[in-house]
Order: sequence, then structure tokens, then C-alpha cells
Amino acid sequence: MIFASRLAAVALAALMCWTMPASAQQAPPPQLPPPQRQPTPNTYGPDELVNAGHKFFGNVSRGLASVIERAVSQWGLPNGYVLGEEGSGAFVAGLRYGEGTLYTKNAGDLRVYWQGPSVGFDWGGDGARTMTLVYNLPATNAIYQRFVGIDGSAYIIGGFGMTALTANNIVLVPIRSGIGLRLGANIGYLKFTPRATWNPF
Repeated sequence: MIFASRLAAVALAALMCWTMPASAQQAPPPQLPPPQRQPTPNTYGPDELVNAGHKFFGNVSRGLASVIERAVSQWGLPNGYVLGEEGSGAFVAGLRYGEGTLYTKNAGDLRVYWQGPSVGFDWGGDGARTMTLVYNLPATNAIYQRFVGIDGSAYIIGGFGMTALTANNIVLVPIRSGIGLRLGANIGYLKFTPRATWNPF
């Protein structure tokens, strides 16, 4: 499986990212449209997200509702979400790889892959299931770009962690759970692609 082979090589690949400048990975608070708080035929309500998350995360989903509530209060109602798995590892600098499916109400489902470096004091490695809420997505193929982490967006409760990334008015909010969950001073980006690749840049 592609995911398993990637996870095995993450620790070695992380050592290759030591010289990455952290200044190139920060994003100022984005200027975004007001959060969509009223349900529409194309958005997902909190109950729908919690139900999908409970089915996906299974027995470890106790804190999921609190994290989703926090995301909805800050970013509004998403018009898509991604369910997938990822592996990562870091000691000052690291790499993250994942694969999953983007779900939307009006444009079908789409297989996606993501990769990217992370910079920060995030000692450890993890393998985690991930639910990523997607906001302001104009078309499914618009997810295929680089999303930069929003400084100060990290939040963790009940074994789940949440961060936020943005590009061109689109906001992604990955919600992660897994052994070795890490949310330290992580500043980085994720690049979404239609095919698996080892290149995080």
C-alpha cells in the first residue's frame, strides 16, 4: 500500500528538510468571506459532520464533537470534507504524507493525496486518521494547490487536534487523531495533488 511505504520512509526524509526557511511557511490571518453559518443544500451541518466522523474514527471519537463545534464556530459550515489517513514525523523539521477522499454534496467524490513539510518543535511521529473540513471550495479540482498554515490556529481537546490552512480564500481545517498526535509549534503547508508523489514542495 502506498501509505504504508510512505510512513516507513518519513523519518529518513525528514532529515532532508533541515534547511527549509520557516519564514516561507507562515501565513498572516487570511482575509476571507464571512463564515457561512446558515445551512444550504451544498454545506454540511455539525450533526452530519459528527456522524461521518464517528463512523470514520470509531471508538476514538469521543472528543470529535467538541473539535467540530470549535471549527464551525470559527469558520462556519463547510461545503466539503476529506476522510483519509496520513503519516508524519518531525524533529524541528519533518514531512507529512496522506491520502483520502474529498466528499461534496453537489460535485461528487474525489480521490486526493497530500504532502508537505512542517517546521517547528514537533518531536515524534504519528500515523493518524484525518478528517479535513473544506470551506469556500468553488470546484473540486480547486483543492489541487498548496495550502499554507494559519499561525495560531492550533487547538487540541479529547485526543483530537485541529489546525487551519488557507489558499485563495479556501480554508482547510484538518482534524487529526492517532497515536503520537502532535500539535506543537507546527508551521508548514500541505500540497494537494490528484496522484501520489514523494515531492512535498
